[in-house]
Amino acid sequence: MTYSPRDDRYDRMSYRRLGRSGLMLPAISLGLWHNFGHDTPHAVKQTICRTAFDHGITHFDLANNYGPPPGSAEEAFGEILKTDFRAHRDELIISSKAGYHMWNGPYGEWGSRKYLIASCDQSLKRMGLDYVDIFYSHRFDPDTPLEETMGALDHIVRSGRAQYVGISSYNSQRTREAAAILRDLGTPLVIHQPSYNILNRWVETDGLTGTLDELGIGSIAFVPLAQGILTNKYLRGIPAGSRATQGKSLEPKAVEKALASVAKLNVIAQDRGQTLAQMALAWVLRPQRAGGAITSALIGASKPEQVEDCAGAIQSLTFTADELAAIDAIAEDKDLNLWAASSED
Repeated sequence: MTYSPRDDRYDRMSYRRLGRSGLMLPAISLGLWHNFGHDTPHAVKQTICRTAFDHGITHFDLANNYGPPPGSAEEAFGEILKTDFRAHRDELIISSKAGYHMWNGPYGEWGSRKYLIASCDQSLKRMGLDYVDIFYSHRFDPDTPLEETMGALDHIVRSGRAQYVGISSYNSQRTREAAAILRDLGTPLVIHQPSYNILNRWVETDGLTGTLDELGIGSIAFVPLAQGILTNKYLRGIPAGSRATQGKSLEPKAVEKALASVAKLNVIAQDRGQTLAQMALAWVLRPQRAGGAITSALIGASKPEQVEDCAGAIQSLTFTADELAAIDAIAEDKDLNLWAASSED
């Protein structure tokens, strides 16, 4: 059946300016990290993307190695672009990244010019695109000069492969250095993608949020739901078939440690008239957050109903001082950061 998006889709989402750039992002963006590889039927992926766009979610975030196998998420999204979104390409923000292992040998990961440019070309081919809207350095490379990595991003923009560039998981110091290099090159750093949620607040203790606000760089928080921990999925323990049981970057011990806090947070969400997922997203996106508001929250989904639930978070983004204090008290241990090594030298 031919897909026609809802006419009211842009009335169903709010949009925020990305730092000091001219680009707007939806408050909720869709990431294709999990559930878009060969382990998920294509019809499910297609329905998830259609549901997202119908709710005004215009930003679809990928990386070279998303799958499994690596590359398959971009291939799947490329097919969806062809069959469903061909007429709507200019309404979409499509991003990809390179930095983690993608192919064998010394040129298949990290931050060299050779790897980043080759990876970008491969991503464009998999998705059938002439350009992506945003291309990221997926992680800081301690063994490659930062000037080389940022120079590659600058070249990717100047050669027409991407319209904007960003970085992911860089700490505050490295972010300042990267932004300065790109500013001198004439290609501004417009976006940072750090992990951030109620249980993982390294961006605050590191000072990254203040740095981004000062430099006028936008932000998109990945794992705002702590990979599903901050949803109703884990309220009764670790369910069979969840990421915590599949070895998908979520350790069972880390989940078990957070379960008591999750149950208490759910009570606050219910009192606010929200699901736990909606409250967790609202907390990340709250306008009164110290250091400046997060531009967008990047969700994942295994079914369209999850997209609908998350999109509903924008209906209530403010918190009382008492609610924020209660959330802080419950989440006293706020170091559930599985990507800490990526934000360190």
